[in-house]
Amino acid sequence: MSALNTAATGMLAQQRNVEVISNNIANLNTVGFKRQRAEFQDLLYQTLERPGAISSETGTTIPNGIQIGTGVKTGSVYRIVEQGNVTATGNDLDLAISGRGLFRVILPDNEEAYTRAGNFAVSADGQIVTEDGYEVSPGVAIPDDAVDISISEDGVIEARIAGEQNLRELGQLELVTFFNESGLEAIGDNLLLETAASGEPVIGNPGEEGFGSILQGFIETSNVDPVQEITALIAAQRAYEMNARVIETADQMLSVNANLQG
Repeated sequence: MSALNTAATGMLAQQRNVEVISNNIANLNTVGFKRQRAEFQDLLYQTLERPGAISSETGTTIPNGIQIGTGVKTGSVYRIVEQGNVTATGNDLDLAISGRGLFRVILPDNEEAYTRAGNFAVSADGQIVTEDGYEVSPGVAIPDDAVDISISEDGVIEARIAGEQNLRELGQLELVTFFNESGLEAIGDNLLLETAASGEPVIGNPGEEGFGSILQGFIETSNVDPVQEITALIAAQRAYEMNARVIETADQMLSVNANLQG
């Protein structure tokens, strides 16, 4: 009975769905996190009677036919890149992007990664780095005698130096965008990598057309909606239970059939 295998694929698909939802909920308070959504596709069909087949010598055709589905599979897990809320922190090196764009980060192997998490800090040599110590590109060094740091909406970094009247410009933050941001590869630690699906990065300054602006002293929270995730979790649980019930029913039918044959 194919219903057993069909229902089993449904249980596996809903198990994957729950895994995606649980990851969203787990990252409810992760800075810059973008929630994901599992999308499903039906599997191949068994064609017992093909639609449109000729059914008589006079040329009449079968209008609907008989096609029996064999189940479901996870087609993709889609990253939803809509803007999260911004929260004030008062930290000069906490930066949120209002609009499109990602910060550029240099990994230890000199590969470039991207992130929306702007909770930055200063390294021992004055470089602006992520919380894991990775340099934010392009590298900007903060002088030891800087008493105040100012980062404008267009990404210009300035510092007030002890003994100097005017602010000193230190550098310019850059952002990148991708044609298909959902196609970036997540590697953990709030970092994303370029892939063939994402397209090549487009580099620009904050505030330019197509790029968001910088909010100093703010961080972007995750875009996970707890109510929406709990609702999706309940729906996935019910779907899993119904598929399990199909397996139970199919097993009972097979048992009756076996007893009749005995």
